[in-house]
Amino acid sequence: MHCLAIFRLFALVTALTLATGARAQAASPTPDRGGIMLQLAGGTHAVRTTLGWETPVLWTHRAANGPGRIELTGELGLSYWSARQGREPASLWQLSAIPMLRWWPDGGRFFVEGGVGPTLVSHTQFADKTISTAFQFGDHLGVGYQLTPAARVSLRVSHFSNADIKSPNPGLTLLQVSWTWLY
Repeated sequence: MHCLAIFRLFALVTALTLATGARAQAASPTPDRGGIMLQLAGGTHAVRTTLGWETPVLWTHRAANGPGRIELTGELGLSYWSARQGREPASLWQLSAIPMLRWWPDGGRFFVEGGVGPTLVSHTQFADKTISTAFQFGDHLGVGYQLTPAARVSLRVSHFSNADIKSPNPGLTLLQVSWTWLY
């Protein structure tokens, strides 16, 4: 799936979520809820699909006169990677556990998020690359929007590498769209 296809899918799901959530009450963030996530990502060499779980908020901080609040949540995910353009090996699986910080400006539905955490991949060969170690770090930086009280979307840049634990360390960088349905 190319980046343009990811953006089109992002726009379609966002529009459908807004349309079905239009009858819902005002969409304010609900910090005490966890959720189920679907993530789609694409990069130069691969695409990645993730099904994950976001924990309820583990920690939150709001300064008396500060610009919004900061939350800490955890993301646990199972991902399937597929290589592009005949690159071999053509697939791998990944488990991830990423602590995420999310900053919500005062009264807003927009947020900025970032996180770094451990991941494990099923193979050290993927998409004509040697990634040396099954242990990798996932780095994520993104922006998002609370669509409804039960739905949130974000756009992230995600990078996976072994932090030079062992060479070679080519890393894999993707543009990722995340949808979270809160329960």
